[in-house]
Amino acid sequence: MSLSEEERKAIVAYRIEKARTVIAEIKRIMPMEVWGTIANRMYYALYYAAIALLINDSHTVGTHKGVISLINQCYVKTGVLSKEDGHLFGKVFAFRQGSDYDDFIDATEDDVRRFFPQVETLVEKIISLIK
Repeated sequence: MSLSEEERKAIVAYRIEKARTVIAEIKRIMPMEVWGTIANRMYYALYYAAIALLINDSHTVGTHKGVISLINQCYVKTGVLSKEDGHLFGKVFAFRQGSDYDDFIDATEDDVRRFFPQVETLVEKIISLIK
């Protein structure tokens, strides 16, 4: 599906807003200690920012793994994002997958508190790449 320039800009703006809204949501629910929910939301904050960047740059993706793959291919391998940024995206995806779908794997407070500041920084870094 081909997007008009106006549609593309609207979707990019919407995804940026969603990413920032999710970061704010995480901060509000952190005291509730719902670590699995927070793990899920951290991933989606990154995902929404990444989708905004990819759409902004006219990339098309269909899956979550496709988003991660394109981020690595187009932005990490080219040096726009660091290898650490790429690894973080992959770790948070795996963290969310395990927390959401695997039996006996639960996100912990230590996990969330370790990843959240990095996720928040990476979301803003990704958004800053959008021209």
